[in-house]
Amino acid sequence: MQGLIATPVPAALWFLPFAVPVALWVAWSDMKFMKIPNKAVMALVGVYLVVGPIALPLEDWAWRWLHLAVVLVTGFVMNLGRLIGAGDAKFAAAMAPFFALADLRLALALLAASLIGAFASHRGLGLVPPFRNATADWESWRRRDFPMGLALSGMLILYLLLAVFDA
Repeated sequence: MQGLIATPVPAALWFLPFAVPVALWVAWSDMKFMKIPNKAVMALVGVYLVVGPIALPLEDWAWRWLHLAVVLVTGFVMNLGRLIGAGDAKFAAAMAPFFALADLRLALALLAASLIGAFASHRGLGLVPPFRNATADWESWRRRDFPMGLALSGMLILYLLLAVFDA
């Protein structure tokens, strides 16, 4: 029986061990420095470049590069309008090939859920003195804007986990 998610379970299993460390790096870096390192973006693109042909049928892997281009252009325009940061736009573009086009509605729902969860968690934990003291050097505590890398990372991890458990 076909699951609800278009990305096959074996592909998600291949991607998870490589994408999760990069996503965690991005989330931490964005909270600590309010910056998503270009090295992290390139690392995620590298994961897709190397693992993708093993995880996905070659034609699917090739077409999904278009997702990166479309999201990069969209993110660039959003950045020009000061709606999102440049690092957020680049990381979202690097994430895009991991998502099947057929799962666009799910991806948008995951983005919404991840944004709400990340925002509530970040702001809530900022009110907990032991946590705040342990992370006192985080730039995200001092800035009014939100570390979107936290939400984007959660979205990617959630999507791959849903694909793994979609049977």
